[in-house]
Amino acid sequence: MGRDQYPGITQWVVPHMLVIGFDIMFIIRGLLKLVVFVGVLVLVIQYLHYWLAHKQYVFTKEDVAILAKQYAGRDHEQAFSKVVVELRKHYPGHILPDEDLQWVFVNAGGWMGSMCLLHASLTEYVLLFGTAVDTSGHSGRYWAEISDTVISGTFTQWKEGTTKSETYYPGDTIVHSVGEATSVQWTAGTWMVEYGRGFIPSTLPFALADTVFSTHDFVTLFYTFRVYMKCLLLEANTFLTEAGVF
Repeated sequence: MGRDQYPGITQWVVPHMLVIGFDIMFIIRGLLKLVVFVGVLVLVIQYLHYWLAHKQYVFTKEDVAILAKQYAGRDHEQAFSKVVVELRKHYPGHILPDEDLQWVFVNAGGWMGSMCLLHASLTEYVLLFGTAVDTSGHSGRYWAEISDTVISGTFTQWKEGTTKSETYYPGDTIVHSVGEATSVQWTAGTWMVEYGRGFIPSTLPFALADTVFSTHDFVTLFYTFRVYMKCLLLEANTFLTEAGVF
């Protein structure tokens, strides 16, 4: 029985087999690209993890907490002024000058506060934070460890996997570990000194999501990026000066 006995079937089968073959090759190429992408991503994450674990840092959470506790219980504006002066004394070249300090709103996780960024790099930041009104929401989950020392007011935290909350008062320090998530609540007039260490850019999506998708406050978004860039430029200038370039 000849192959041309069913020409209609042949004409239908051959093109469709070719199409199926092309589809399979397309899927295989897509899977190979995905495997390569995942492999590169894993290597980048491992490198960042190694770098974060072995690099030298400017600050420690203990030193920042000890400094902040000296002024806990005072009027927060006076306390913050003292903290800034002491930080500049202990860490010259790493704290923004007065003319670059700015209080910027932060909307994240359902809560609203205000921050004043003092220092920031790719791996650390120091800022003043607080709220003039009662506010609460989700803490966020970061690739960074964040510690806060309360200057005034009260801060309540409900940790994931527990059924009870804890309240912290002036002088207390709260540590938010890498990958941890909690419910957070600040009473009106709560102000704190905050230090973060880790891959700081990983914190930005949570910190800015409400601003971008909810409040649409792009002026605040601009302020946030502007002060962060000022901090990065200050760090670059200090690094190059200490290296003898300038």
